[in-house]
Amino acid sequence: MYKLFLASLSLAALLVFAPTAKAAEAGANGLPEVDATVDPCQNFYHYACGPWMKAHPIPPDQSRWGSFSILLENNQTILRDALENAVAHPSPDSQRIADLYASCMAEDVVDGKGAAPIQPLIERIAKLSDKRALAPLLADLHNDGINALFGFGSQTDFQDARQDIAAVAQGGLGLPNRDFYLRQGAKDEARRAAYVAHVAHMFELLGSTAEQASSSAAAVMRIETALAKGSLSLAEQNDPKLTNHKEPVSDLAKLMPDFAWADYFTTIAAPKLKTLNIAEPGFLTTLEGQLKGNSLDDLKAYLTWQTVHRFAPYLSKAFVDENFAFYGKVLSGAPELRPRWKRCVQLTDGLLGEDLGKYFVKAAFGPEHKARMLTLVNNLQNAFDKDLDTLAWMGPKTRQQAHAKLAAIINKIGYPDHWRDYSKLTISPTDLLGNVERADFFANQRDIAKIGKLHDKSEWGMTPPTVNAYYDPTENDINFPAGILQPPFFNMAADDAVNYGAIGMVIGHEMTHGFDDQGRQYDKDGNLKDWWTKSDAKKFDQRAQCVVDQYGSYAVTDDVKQNGKATLGENLADNGGLRMSLSALQTLMKGKSDAKIGGFTAEQRYFLGFAQVWCSNERDEARRTQAMSDVHSLPEFRVNGTVSNSEDFAKAFNCKPDAPMVRGAKACRVW
Repeated sequence: MYKLFLASLSLAALLVFAPTAKAAEAGANGLPEVDATVDPCQNFYHYACGPWMKAHPIPPDQSRWGSFSILLENNQTILRDALENAVAHPSPDSQRIADLYASCMAEDVVDGKGAAPIQPLIERIAKLSDKRALAPLLADLHNDGINALFGFGSQTDFQDARQDIAAVAQGGLGLPNRDFYLRQGAKDEARRAAYVAHVAHMFELLGSTAEQASSSAAAVMRIETALAKGSLSLAEQNDPKLTNHKEPVSDLAKLMPDFAWADYFTTIAAPKLKTLNIAEPGFLTTLEGQLKGNSLDDLKAYLTWQTVHRFAPYLSKAFVDENFAFYGKVLSGAPELRPRWKRCVQLTDGLLGEDLGKYFVKAAFGPEHKARMLTLVNNLQNAFDKDLDTLAWMGPKTRQQAHAKLAAIINKIGYPDHWRDYSKLTISPTDLLGNVERADFFANQRDIAKIGKLHDKSEWGMTPPTVNAYYDPTENDINFPAGILQPPFFNMAADDAVNYGAIGMVIGHEMTHGFDDQGRQYDKDGNLKDWWTKSDAKKFDQRAQCVVDQYGSYAVTDDVKQNGKATLGENLADNGGLRMSLSALQTLMKGKSDAKIGGFTAEQRYFLGFAQVWCSNERDEARRTQAMSDVHSLPEFRVNGTVSNSEDFAKAFNCKPDAPMVRGAKACRVW
């Protein structure tokens, strides 16, 4: 349900500038050195980011390296210091994070165990003697965090956002989404062949012969391909109308009559259910066919694969290396595995994020940061409110509702008001995989316990050190973890123009998500409710189609273009956010002199502040994977695509009407 600011593939970074005399003044004010050989009206991304890209090649353990990546690394270093101090000087408050980090860093201990930690699960799958017994086994696998066959958990009720209900959703794939199984082309076929070979290698590591492993891998691919065919596409998943099917729980038996749902719900400890959301009914029909049509041995091979796939990063070196060989090299293009300490910091943040987050907040996010952020948010909200009154295409009835929804947005800054309690979670300093299993069980049971209860809007969907931000349409709130409130996004030493171009645009981006193709379908209370007149909804769709067509024309690789429909929400948010934040800056600067800094006017600094956070180098494999699996456009399109729709950009850099960065009459604008 979250609408994120950044791609799910980690980008992330703090800009580091070459200390040339030419760039000294600009760098001190948070601006990058620009490429003077490039006309900003021809290619603003390369103008703003060219020197940075040339000076920052991709490290061998990364699939991309950009302005986000370095910030992520800096944040990880802060967390590493906190974790190493906790290991060296444990206290009752830090014992859990110290033990989890220590268990992860004990590489020799992990290697010595081989595949033994998952053998009980593998043996239980092997002993499955009847398909009717699949349900309780699957419930236990789901409790262990294993993404097999489908997903089950809590979600906010589409019709009543005050309540959490149960939901069954599509899942069970080892590749990122359906397109990786179904898209045609030589490169797609090669990736699928590499995937099947990877699955077979994992079976061999578990002890299968080459022949057995090949047969099992073929069964896995056959089942997953069938599930992919029954899944919604990336773009379809963005439409809540397609995933809103609140029905009696008895309807599950109509879709999957041979699956023992009662046994599943009992084993997974779900409360008694009368209704639930069956997010993708067609997927369950497909799944029923697979459970009937495949032999028990093939289904066991599939479950075994999903189990080893989930836990491979926490097993011995052979499993870690094989996992990286496909997901790191083939899908992302990274030549080397990240150092173990980085992986262990990420794991600790993922499993004990609010325990660890306390230390990050103490080190990197003070009350002055929060106060200035709240001012920025307020100024952006005022700018958005005024902008609504300038929209000639929107009628008064819809406009009134839009004002009400904007006014109701809740702002969450830095970290939660109430920290999560992990006291019931047992962590051992010598049992890495057991820790992961117990943490997954803890998180899953915590999620299932929400079903049938009032929705808690105080919870966060990201940990405090996360380099990202999000809008939740069911809560109508914008969320900015402390991790992203660092330079270059939020620089306490930078002038207002730079900050409004960077973090201001992020704020506007998240606000605009409340009014994008998905967010606009929710009312101010987070309910899925149509508050638009038919005429205004039609005008919105027409204007949104302009954005779909624009971004869908951008070539990512020689055989893949951006998915204009799947990325629509993020592109709308980028365009709206850039416009709102500039409007807020212009209001702030009224009556003030526009002194140049580093040779740039305030509006030029604003656009450079926006572009600099997207400076990035990516490997071709990572670009291709992101374009096929993520709802965010690639960095250069987020910059060039957005500024080319801005009249203010064209004026700021004196662009001619026929310049590539000026779409003119073809410019897209919704908000």
